Order: sequence, then C-alpha cells, then structure tokens
Amino acid sequence: MKLLFTKKYQALTAGALSIALLAACGSGSSNNSEEADTSVWDEIQEEGVLTVATSGTLYPTSYYDADSEELTGFEVEVVLEMAERMDLEVDFEEIGFDGMLTAVNSGQVDLAANDIEINEERKEKFAFSTPIKYSYGTAIVREEDLSGIETFEDLEGKQAAGAATSVYMELAREYGAIEKIYDNATNEEYLRDVHVGNSDVILNDYYLQTLALEAFPELDITIHPDLKYSPSEAGMVMNNDNSELIENVNQVLDEMLEDGTIAEISAEFFAGADVTQEPDIDFEE
Repeated sequence: MKLLFTKKYQALTAGALSIALLAACGSGSSNNSEEADTSVWDEIQEEGVLTVATSGTLYPTSYYDADSEELTGFEVEVVLEMAERMDLEVDFEEIGFDGMLTAVNSGQVDLAANDIEINEERKEKFAFSTPIKYSYGTAIVREEDLSGIETFEDLEGKQAAGAATSVYMELAREYGAIEKIYDNATNEEYLRDVHVGNSDVILNDYYLQTLALEAFPELDITIHPDLKYSPSEAGMVMNNDNSELIENVNQVLDEMLEDGTIAEISAEFFAGADVTQEPDIDFEE
C-alpha cells in the first residue's frame, strides 16, 4: 500500500532552496540544452522527490477527502502511482489554476496535474504528457429556466464563472459572456453562485460537472441538455526544456495505460467511468 505524501504549505526556506537549485542547474556557462535537461532529471532522482502543482480544490481530480483529510483525486492518485514506479516521493504544491503554468515555466514545480486540457496554444509553450483523460464540455445552468440559455449565442451578457485562463472561459469570452473569475475556489462556491443567481453558467468538463452536481443535489442547477462541445484530452504539463523528465513520465504513463491501472483509478473517482477512452458522441462542428 503506497504512502500518500501531501504538503499543503511548503516551508519558505525549502521553497527558496528548491528554486535556487533549479536556477543553478539552468544557468551554467554551458549552452548545451541536453546537459541542462539531464541535470534537472538527475536532481529529481538524487533528491528522490517530484514536485507537482495541483489545486486541492477540484473534485474529483484533486481535493481533500472529508474523512481522512488527505489530498486525493484522480490525477493525484495517478501521480502517486507514477512516482512510486519511478522510486520517487511526491511533494504537492497547491496552486490556483491560473498560476500552475507559470510555476511550471519558472521551475517552481516539475509538473502540473489538474485536469489541464491539451490545446495547440499551450503545446507551443509547454510539453504535455500522454493523454490520460478524454472528455468534452458541458454547461451547468439553473434548472428552472436553464439560465435563459438555449444556444451558445445566448451566453452574451451572461455571467460565466471560472478561471481566467481556462479553455472554457476562452469560449465564454468568445460568445460575449461576462467573466466572473475565481482564484482556486471550491466546486461548492461555483455551484452555489449559479444557484442563487450570482452567476449564470459554468462551462467545464462533463465528468467533473456530473460529479459536482451529484455532490450537491439540493441546488437548483443542472447540466444543459443541448450544449455538448469541444471533445478534449487532458494530460500533465511540463517545461519543454526538461526532455528527460518528459520521456520518463510518458514511459510510465504508457505502462499504466497499457496495464489498466489508470482505468482502475478512473473507475474509483468517476463513478465507474473509464475516462481513458474517447467518448462516443457526434459533436457538431
């Protein structure tokens, strides 16, 4: 049975030391990127710790179990199993979604795992792992009137809740919605704001939305029956410069996909669903 290693708040001295070490590895006199990449991976192995950004607030991907008070979730457990196969411990740093990619880019963390969708814009700046989750977008609205939304065109002027840099907020912005931005808020806060009318719609992932609704059946909210869009795939995010880390992460994730481990973890957190399989839905262009 693996030991769950969580770290809600990293000591400032340890964080400063980690950043300093990473900076030292990347700022030597040599311009050989392969040498820099190797030193980063060697450092991770030497310290025996993989530093991972996650939110701790995104059920069921990354959240605190009410009974054990331990950090858990689909991607948390995938990371823990992956690290165990690498003979590494995991140091989770809880960061809001909008700060995760910055943390990856700066070297504050080795990778980010938080249901992050793979898209072309992000792929130009970061390296993504092998996809570990397939899904599509849906919309949570008030059940009594669907928040006055029938089509995407009706998003104009509506208050859309979410994170500023998410692909879902980009879509809401495209259709003229008013952005209501949250900083690492819990699902309950998002959902209750739609329920009471402080916001009108939450565009997000189907699996996350379904389970969020199940957790709060007393709220007057539902998944819009007609808005199914943007088939997506999600993976872990790494710095493009860390080629050895990328290679090793993908090798282990491929093994876990092949032997069914990630499917088993998916069933545990997504009510029996296997998110490693692409959904069989005809999406409108």
